[in-house]
Amino acid sequence: METDLNDYTVIKEGEAEILMHKKNQVFFNKAQVNNRDMSIAVLRAFISKRKQEHEAMLSKRARSSGKKDVTEVSKEGTPAENGNHNGKTNGEDEVASQDGPKEAAKTTYESARRELKPPRVLEALSASGLRALRYAREVEGIGQVVALDNDPASVEACQRNIKFNGLMSTSKVESHLTDARVHMLNNPKEFDVVDLDPYGAPSIFLDSAVQSVADGGLLMCTATDMAVLCGANGEVCYSKYGSYPLKGKYCHEMALRILLASIESHANRYKRYIVPVLSVQIDFYVRVFVRVYTSASAMKNTPLKLSYVYQCIGCDSFHLQSVGRSLPKHNSVRYQAGVGPVVPQDCTHCGKKYNMGGPIWSAPIHDQEWVTSILNGVKSMKDKYPAYDKICSMLTTISEELPDVPLFLSLHSLAATLKCTSPSAAMFRSAVINAKYRVSGSHVNPLGIKTDAPMEIIWDIMRCWVKNHPVKAQSPEHPGSVILSKEPSLQADFSRHVGSLSKAQVKKVARFLPNPEKHWGPKVRAGRQITSKHVSLIGHEAVNGHLNGHKEAGAEEEEEEKQEDIIEDEQDMKRQKITEDIASTS
Repeated sequence: METDLNDYTVIKEGEAEILMHKKNQVFFNKAQVNNRDMSIAVLRAFISKRKQEHEAMLSKRARSSGKKDVTEVSKEGTPAENGNHNGKTNGEDEVASQDGPKEAAKTTYESARRELKPPRVLEALSASGLRALRYAREVEGIGQVVALDNDPASVEACQRNIKFNGLMSTSKVESHLTDARVHMLNNPKEFDVVDLDPYGAPSIFLDSAVQSVADGGLLMCTATDMAVLCGANGEVCYSKYGSYPLKGKYCHEMALRILLASIESHANRYKRYIVPVLSVQIDFYVRVFVRVYTSASAMKNTPLKLSYVYQCIGCDSFHLQSVGRSLPKHNSVRYQAGVGPVVPQDCTHCGKKYNMGGPIWSAPIHDQEWVTSILNGVKSMKDKYPAYDKICSMLTTISEELPDVPLFLSLHSLAATLKCTSPSAAMFRSAVINAKYRVSGSHVNPLGIKTDAPMEIIWDIMRCWVKNHPVKAQSPEHPGSVILSKEPSLQADFSRHVGSLSKAQVKKVARFLPNPEKHWGPKVRAGRQITSKHVSLIGHEAVNGHLNGHKEAGAEEEEEEKQEDIIEDEQDMKRQKITEDIASTS
């Protein structure tokens, strides 16, 4: 069947081009260019890191092999002692005995070196195949890319786009019509990289995904059901991810940590565990990049990485309760349940009750070494990323985050609780640093403050601020009034500290960029008819253009039907006349 290019629009992103049908048959979202660029940057870093780890493993193996051979030779003794000269002098035997282990080690090194094959990539939900094509065309050293979808129209579009992109794509990318879950279950530990980017929640794919990733492989996962993850439907979130969300200013970071906890839970069922290398909240979704390993002993540390969250309903105070703890026992480690509760029934600051959420991933969500490597790689290949400005600004902000501080505070929310004017971010950070605590921003929220200072210190700083910037009297029961009724135990120092501004801020590097165009967000699911109710998603012009196109198409179809009716009527009249002529002659 030939393709009529008049029915398609050519979309170019990076080095890949795809044909998109004018009807909404196969899902495509332009805003996901940030997602795809970030994935390519991480994939390039993964391939480089994978090679380094392989080289280190070979070197270690070669050294151990050399030591073993030298030990065996020393045990056998010299040739003279064994009475076996083999026609050689002692010097010749000595040279041979020294060179033997080196040659053996070199042979082992070279043979093992050939074992590292290009990484196989699985894109579980390919749709148009744009992501798979970009991986194949733009990531150097990549192996086979397998694109799956259970929608016939999507697979047809993917295969069409593979051919449209030429020989390189046809040799590297293959598309299959199948259920991704079944395919991943049938291919355990077969893929070095597994990419999950569904329309909505990825929860139904996680169990099979963690099984199909090879040891040390990379799992890339997107979740776009942010309303569920951010607390709009807590019971739904619990049923999908096994955690209860809270409606705090940190809800988007909590969404990241809920997703990581869910992936870890699925991995633990198969004696596996995850190590996050990068976790980002972009636009309207969260995206995590984790490496998957197998170890029954390391898996026991999972409760130490998970925590429940207590959120005060009256003020911004929150506290974390670890699920488990470890105790040294002789030469081993003993694991026990976490000690709690970490908070009383009522908040010590405002007297209100607590909501409890979680469990969430409370260990670091980024590997700063990876983040630095990814950022340097992006900067060195600036022209290769269509969304360079966005991902560079985001990686810059992430590189300055405190890695060991879960969640964050909102400066404006603190001020809103006390009904006072907000101090500048630089002044507040200076006060925290002058109190001998660490502080940083958050890539999730421009107003987010990450700090290891306890809430007592935070409220003392705000009390000192209010003393210099008085507020109107509030009801005695108001949380802000209760907080301000206590005298600060710390005298805050708001003098400007050199560390109050990050390196990016000092260099005036943009960290939070506006959307490049209107209606930059989620799009209509493939196959759904676009109507006027989708204005908020794609805009008036797109909706009107689509509806007008449908009207024109409908008018053409009606005209064609009329012409067909006229032709059929003419044929009927001819047949009737012929029948009448035959009847009259007979």
